[in-house]
Amino acid sequence: MGTYARNPVEFVRGEGTRLWDDEGNEYLDFLAGISVVQLGHCHPAVVEAVREQAGRLMHVGNLFYTEPGMRLAKRLSDASLGGKVFLCNSGAEAVECAIKLARRHHPGGDFVVLEGGFHGRTMGALSATPQETKQAPFAPLVPGFTAVPREGPPLPLVDAVSERTAAIIIEPIQGEGGIHPIHPQMLAAARDACEETGALLIFDEVQCGMGRTGTLWAWEEAGVAPDLMTVAKGLGGGLPIGACVTSPELADVLQPGDHGSTFAGGPVVAAAANAVLDTIDDDAFLDAVIAKGARLGRGLQDLGLEVRGRGLMLAFACEDGPALARRLLLDQRLVVNATGPDTVRLLPPLTVSADEIDEALGRIAAKT
Repeated sequence: MGTYARNPVEFVRGEGTRLWDDEGNEYLDFLAGISVVQLGHCHPAVVEAVREQAGRLMHVGNLFYTEPGMRLAKRLSDASLGGKVFLCNSGAEAVECAIKLARRHHPGGDFVVLEGGFHGRTMGALSATPQETKQAPFAPLVPGFTAVPREGPPLPLVDAVSERTAAIIIEPIQGEGGIHPIHPQMLAAARDACEETGALLIFDEVQCGMGRTGTLWAWEEAGVAPDLMTVAKGLGGGLPIGACVTSPELADVLQPGDHGSTFAGGPVVAAAANAVLDTIDDDAFLDAVIAKGARLGRGLQDLGLEVRGRGLMLAFACEDGPALARRLLLDQRLVVNATGPDTVRLLPPLTVSADEIDEALGRIAAKT
C-alpha cells in the first residue's frame, strides 16, 4: 500500500553507522531507523543474542513463561519505575496499554495531551496525537482527549486537569513533532496536577528513551517521575518490541484478560533487548552520548543553524526540510529526515564516533 513516501534507495546491508544500497553506494546513517538501531546496524552483541536465541526457542506465546522476557521485564522495572511491565511489539501498542490501564484505573476518565505531541497511529494512540493532518481522515476518534499548549506558562494544562482526568500523556521531548524538549516546569506542573486530582502521569519515552538524550530515560534530567512509561524503538536494537512500565502502585491494575498480544515479549526480541540494555545501561556509555551530542550540536551551530534537542536527539531549523533531507540523502549520502516543512532531524546511533559526527557535519555544510 502507498502509505510511505519512500526515497528511491534500497538498502541491503548495514554495519555500525554505515549503510550500503543495492548499487554498492555507502551512506552515513544519522537516522538510525528513526531512533531504533540504538547501537548501530548489526551490533555484534545483538546479532549473537538473536542468533543464539533463534536457534534455541523462537516462540511459545504468553500462556507460558520464557526467561528472556522475564529478565527483560525485571531489568526495565528495576531501571525505572519499579512496578510491573507489559511487553508488546511497538510504541503505539505501549501507548495503547497505558491508555487502557489509565481507563481501568479511572473508568470513563479523560486525557490531557500536549499540542505537537505524537503517540502513534492506532486509534487510541492517534486520538492522543493532536495533529490535524494525521487525525482528520480517521474521525471520529476515541473521545475524551484535550490538547493544551506545550510552551508558555503551564496554567492551561493545570486548568484542564480535574477529578474527571484519567491521565496526562507527555513526551518529555517531542520527537515526530520536531524535537521539542518540554520545559521542566511543565513536567513538574503536570506531576503536581496529577497529585492533586488523582490522575496518572504518563511519559511517552518511545523515541527519547533508551539513552537517546544521555540519560537512560529523558525524564531523569527533569527529576519528574511518571506513574506509567512507554518504551519502544531503541529497546530492541532493530527488532520490534515495546513496553509499558508501571509504578508499584499501578502494578496490578490490569487483570487477566484485560489486555494481551500474541507475539509480545517473544524470546528472540527480548534477547535482543537484553543485549541492548547490557551496553546502554552504563554511566560511562551515557556520558559519552552527552559528549557526542554536544559535539554534534556545536558543529551545527557553527554552521549557523538553529539547533534544538538534547544528547543525540537533535534537529535544526531550515526553510524546506523535506527537500534538504532528500538532497542530503541523494547528493551527500547522509541519511536524515524531515519532521515537517521547517525541520531536519538527526538521530544517529548512540555508538556514532567523533569522526563520523565531523563527517556528517561536513556533508550538511555542503548542502546548507
